[in-house]
Amino acid sequence: MDEGGSRPPGEDAGGLSDDEVSRLADKLDLRQKVRLLTGADTWRTEAEPAVGLRRMVFSDGPAGVRGPGWDERDTSALLPSASALAALWDEGLVRRLGALLGDEARRKGVHVLLAPTLNLHRSPLAGRHFECFSEDPLLAGRTGAALIEGIQSRGVAATAKHYVANDSETDRLTLDARIGERVLRELYLAPFEAAVRAGVWLVMSAYNRVNGASMSESSLLAEPLKGEWGFGGAVVSDWGAVRSTTAAGAAAQDLAMPGPSGPWGAELVRAVEAGLVPEGAVADKARRLLRLATRVGALPAPRAPVPGTRAVGPVPDAPDVGPEGALREAVAGSAVLLENRGLLPLDPGTLRVLAVIGAHAGDPRVQGGGSAEVFPRSVVTPLAGLRAALPPHVRVLHAPGPALDDAGPVPVGSGLARDPQTGEPGVRLRVLDARGGVLHSARLPSGRVLEPELPPGADTVELGAVLHPEVSGAWTLGLGGFGPMRLTVDGEPLLDGEFPPETDDPAVIHVRPPLRTGRIHLVAGEEAWVVARRQLAPGAGRATVLAAAPPPPDPAEALAEAEAAARAADAVIVVVGTTDGSESEGADRTGLELPAPQDQVVRAVLRANPRTAVVVNAGGPVELPWRAQAGAVLLSWFPGQEAGSGLADVLLGRAEPGGRLPTTWPARLTVAPVHDTRPGPDGRLPYGEGLHIGHRAWLRTGRTPAYWFGHGLGYTSWAFEELGAREPVAQGREFSVVLRNTGARYGRQLVQVYLARPGSAVDRPVRWLAGWTTVRAEPGERVAAVVRIPARALQYWSPAAGTWVTEPGRYEVLAGPTAGDLPLRAVLDVEPHGAWPGGTRGVAG
Repeated sequence: MDEGGSRPPGEDAGGLSDDEVSRLADKLDLRQKVRLLTGADTWRTEAEPAVGLRRMVFSDGPAGVRGPGWDERDTSALLPSASALAALWDEGLVRRLGALLGDEARRKGVHVLLAPTLNLHRSPLAGRHFECFSEDPLLAGRTGAALIEGIQSRGVAATAKHYVANDSETDRLTLDARIGERVLRELYLAPFEAAVRAGVWLVMSAYNRVNGASMSESSLLAEPLKGEWGFGGAVVSDWGAVRSTTAAGAAAQDLAMPGPSGPWGAELVRAVEAGLVPEGAVADKARRLLRLATRVGALPAPRAPVPGTRAVGPVPDAPDVGPEGALREAVAGSAVLLENRGLLPLDPGTLRVLAVIGAHAGDPRVQGGGSAEVFPRSVVTPLAGLRAALPPHVRVLHAPGPALDDAGPVPVGSGLARDPQTGEPGVRLRVLDARGGVLHSARLPSGRVLEPELPPGADTVELGAVLHPEVSGAWTLGLGGFGPMRLTVDGEPLLDGEFPPETDDPAVIHVRPPLRTGRIHLVAGEEAWVVARRQLAPGAGRATVLAAAPPPPDPAEALAEAEAAARAADAVIVVVGTTDGSESEGADRTGLELPAPQDQVVRAVLRANPRTAVVVNAGGPVELPWRAQAGAVLLSWFPGQEAGSGLADVLLGRAEPGGRLPTTWPARLTVAPVHDTRPGPDGRLPYGEGLHIGHRAWLRTGRTPAYWFGHGLGYTSWAFEELGAREPVAQGREFSVVLRNTGARYGRQLVQVYLARPGSAVDRPVRWLAGWTTVRAEPGERVAAVVRIPARALQYWSPAAGTWVTEPGRYEVLAGPTAGDLPLRAVLDVEPHGAWPGGTRGVAG
């Protein structure tokens, strides 16, 4: 098995062989080895001059490479969300996007990118749905493998996370997922196995427990990860997930992040000396970290970098070319056309007036909330993208509509705030000592300051801004953080109190502290001097947020304005979506409804003008109760920085909406077969549905969802005509699916192949995805798609035998565009001992 994934054991690992790595590790004494096993700080590992080891720099992902820290002056390329990448069903483009991330990492001096997330869409309520690929382990595994290959092609380590069963956010630090061995193997471990086969260099252990064991202490790190699969890389913890010295030290957990404090260090040295942790376990951890370092160029010292770049390894940085083209292609390629009643694509030549309605049109959600956030270099909004793409004769009307119910204050920025010290746009950060002395001062672009610099003696973080309100009325001001906090306006207190943390979840403490709000009357054109202070306290982090929201418009007037714009237009684009409060790390959703009153706005606009296309800006499933009345419904996901450009390409017909759903969408949450994310009083969350999640669960219940796994319409039509088997290939079988483009446009179509085993001796899904590919064809063209089915697709995991078993007998082979639309069928007879037959018998159904 591949030693760490991408090379046979003993081969060169980016500068040093495994034998050389082992000899270097042997030069270190116990304390030196243990020192390597805990981070030097939040984002860096320890250096070891005795063997020439430099620090390795980590960065969050997967939507972009933020770099080591939270500084919005350090901008990044922002990709579409992971759910959008899976909707591409295009490993080649995903690999290119991975290479783009690798280039970004090298530009920022990053050795390790914490991506991709390989957990599954078990429940549509999962708060981090947007950061995961799919409900299906095969699609998640293949998409993740492609991203890994792209990232690591640039000499940057990818990280397969969160191993394993971190499929929801509620009580994620303590949740105990109770999962049977077969279900673990066939569903939740499968994408990680694919990542190891793809050569991933790092795996991240999750916060949660599985079957009683914390993942940083779990035997699953040894088997199957490092043993059966042969993973030769390192296991890093999620941040703060190592909570024990002996149990985690003796387990196959290699690196505890962050540092420098933690449960290892001197305590682990004493545990080894006391015989509680084998010294060989520590030596293995050290070897794995040195192996990682040699792969990413931190060991030995790198060659001289190309001038003007920050090299992280021996390979010179790639030229810093703009990523906009690939990102724009990804927006169009991932957009899923859910409904179309002849409205799309719009013809710019026949348009005189286009109405663009909704708050998300001018301020879209381009990424999900939490640790994966980055600061994009720029964002093309749907409104800006359409205005730029339309010819000059088309008049664009924009009506934001009523304010959303859960759209609270946002961090003050350059449009509203000025630095009280210089008068420049932004806010003034000051870090004070206990007597009020200034230890650090800087002008920042906005009031969201997650990692302020804290010099020795730091006691208080202060954000000051002079607000320039453009409208009069009751403004809402907010202060985010924990501990003693005070917010004043023109010297008068608006908030003053003690606000202790109510959770120890790092996403809440360090990334999205809750806002404490107050209301005050501000007058347009009159300055308001705002000062926010929070005193630092142990365990409360340092993130500080100063936010504001203007008085909302009158709801009736705003709705009437949207209706009037719709009536005046030849066609309407309504952009609706979720908010930071409804899709973010650290909390699961409680429902699938769009934040109010967006459904009301859509219905009103549809009554005013049925030529309305609704763009859905969400990272996961939402309820669309008006979908049958809309002229078209287009899912954009969280589309990244090129949102508006890519959407305009699709809406105006310059590109086909290439996306197909990577997860099944329910019409209503109440009919979704699996949706629980909340553990019981004992902290346990039983995965009682077993193998039956996503489309498998829908098929088992016999219900019909709003949209099946694989659904997406495109701008042409297709006929599936023939299914047949080709000659056997190594470790699998290929099937030919013949289809014809029956429409008037060139197009691309997803071809899915499923297996079914009626009468199986073991519990099986009604059918399961066994392979897929895509084809492209001109109008009238007939093409043959070749889909490879690996031998594993026929197998199930036998806990009793401890191995994969192929059940002999007759299987059904089904082919079509979605899990619910499979017009082609064949039979496949599998002989005892898993021998593949020489042919199949197929029919079109």
